[in-house]
Amino acid sequence: MRRLPLLPLLLVFLPLLQPGRAVLPLVINTWPFQSATDAAWNALKDGGSALDAVEKGCSRCEQDMCDGSVGYGSHPDETGETTLDAMIMNGDTMEVGAVGNLRRIKSAISVARAVMEHTAHTLLVGESASEFAENMGFPAEDLTTNTSMTMFAEWLRQNCQPNYRKNVFPDPTKSCGPYKPGSKVQRGRWHQQERKDIRSHDTIGMIVIGPSAQVVAGTSTNGANHKVPGRVGDSPIAGAGAYADSAVGGAAATGDGDVMMRFLPSYLAVELMRTGMDPSSACKTALSRIKKHYPGFFGAIICANTTGMYGAACNKVPGLSQFSFMVSNPHTESPIQKKVDCF
Repeated sequence: MRRLPLLPLLLVFLPLLQPGRAVLPLVINTWPFQSATDAAWNALKDGGSALDAVEKGCSRCEQDMCDGSVGYGSHPDETGETTLDAMIMNGDTMEVGAVGNLRRIKSAISVARAVMEHTAHTLLVGESASEFAENMGFPAEDLTTNTSMTMFAEWLRQNCQPNYRKNVFPDPTKSCGPYKPGSKVQRGRWHQQERKDIRSHDTIGMIVIGPSAQVVAGTSTNGANHKVPGRVGDSPIAGAGAYADSAVGGAAATGDGDVMMRFLPSYLAVELMRTGMDPSSACKTALSRIKKHYPGFFGAIICANTTGMYGAACNKVPGLSQFSFMVSNPHTESPIQKKVDCF
């Protein structure tokens, strides 16, 4: 009897398109980082797990230095050094691996996965995180490039403007450090004298829901441009940068991490979906909580549930009236860019 050729793995996904069935698998990520979406989707087509897909998707962005806000070679801190933050979360087991202020290691998302799979911890930071990575076999490399050195030199020429200091002497709006505590501490919210480029806060945030509805979320970033050395943003913080629960879905955030991490928007969005709220509404409600206190903050969030429904929301500020994100699922022949109007 003549044997039929094996069908490609993609066709295995097609039964999930039947009416009433979940539209899975799904890859969704922040910003129009198509190469990351492609890498994650191809990992699934090759038989990889949702964990593999998130790692490969974020790794591609790290290698491509997406927007200069992910990976090595950009966004130097006050000393001129580029450091990385990343996180990965397994929604089946609720395990998390994360790194913050990672030095000398380019593969931040892979180190985060190593933290999850080879330690009982959740988050490693700074020089100790780098030493752990080297012990795990990751090569130590210089994260500095001509681009990051030029950015740092130009910042110094502009008297270290803009920066993230407050209540210090000399006046941080006019001078570089070293800084000492000011004689008075002004309470209340800090308002930057000069609005920073909104792209200085970009993060690759990715949610992958596999064919069996396993939910995995991950993030990777080089953090805020000209940050204070040692600063860790929202990206490696579970519930802030991203969150995953295979009983519900996942969420991932991007934007002003110092503000957003105070509200755990990714956790909130997943909990709202747990109550039955659709992904778009959950995203918007999570941002509304922040907007109530910081109406001018820069931020966006993507959400997806285990049926394959997805959505996004963004806070409308000068320079950001729409937010772009990428989606790939069995309905799309290739990753497609979606946009949502900010509110």
